[in-house]
Amino acid sequence: MSGVEIRELEAFLALAEELHFGRAGERLYVSQSRVSQLLRSLEHRIGAPLVARTSRRVALTPLGESLLAGLRPAYDALRASVDEARAAARGTGGVLRIGFQGAVDGQLGLAVARFGDGHPECGIELVEIPLSDPFGPLRRQEVDCAVVLLPVAEDDLALGPVFSRQPQTLAVSVRHPFAAREALTAEDLAGCPLIGIGGSAPDYWRRAQAPDRTPGGLPVPAGPRVNTLQEGLSQAAAGRGALLLCRATAEYHARRGSLAFVPVQGLPDSELGLVRHRLNPSARADAFAEAVARATTGATPQAGRRPFTGA
Repeated sequence: MSGVEIRELEAFLALAEELHFGRAGERLYVSQSRVSQLLRSLEHRIGAPLVARTSRRVALTPLGESLLAGLRPAYDALRASVDEARAAARGTGGVLRIGFQGAVDGQLGLAVARFGDGHPECGIELVEIPLSDPFGPLRRQEVDCAVVLLPVAEDDLALGPVFSRQPQTLAVSVRHPFAAREALTAEDLAGCPLIGIGGSAPDYWRRAQAPDRTPGGLPVPAGPRVNTLQEGLSQAAAGRGALLLCRATAEYHARRGSLAFVPVQGLPDSELGLVRHRLNPSARADAFAEAVARATTGATPQAGRRPFTGA
């Protein structure tokens, strides 16, 4: 093993899998000639050919096959040890628990995938959190971070990035008079009970998801309160009220034959935000915030508060 360089071993492993000098170079981000140079150096150290080369094909020699059988598990173990040490140094090892409300949309799914690609040492768990308790799971340390509907005005929580800005849509039973409309105005909400959020959600947050007045000041009737999105959709389908949703969530549930989804004009767009705990910082959550920022257009991982109405 004296004098053997890790790059020589990586070149041999890449070539053993690709059996092509050009593709092996692409995997290692080096030229084809550099792969040849590294392989010749390794063969010189060992004292015998590891690869049989012709103008048409590349194949491992019996000695090369033997070296591959012993080297691959040893190299994988070495890489795993380095990854574990790096994760320990950065604090990103273990499992990242991500809370979310409703459904995982495309932007959040992309952020999760990018975090996983960039942090293979860290496991990922997606945990659905109820509408009725948007901040409780984070405070109880059941999740490391949470993607929730805005607004967020909690002093112990840090918000950012904010993303997924969507127009508002009203979910109503197909039997409701609004179901035949192509669009509604915010003032139309005065004629329809809105399904609200129950549980321990803060009053300001519940009012944002189901406002009690229109922008023009007309009172909006209160419908039943629910704890989860599915409960809200079921209540709407039963004709017990209407539920405000963002457009993306409405499109996700559009195949439900018992519901109609009607755009509402004149309400502020809905937005999602990633929330972390200020008093219990997590390197994993901070790294995920960076992944969300990269995956969402115009988003940044800085904390902030922005107004919002709707679900």
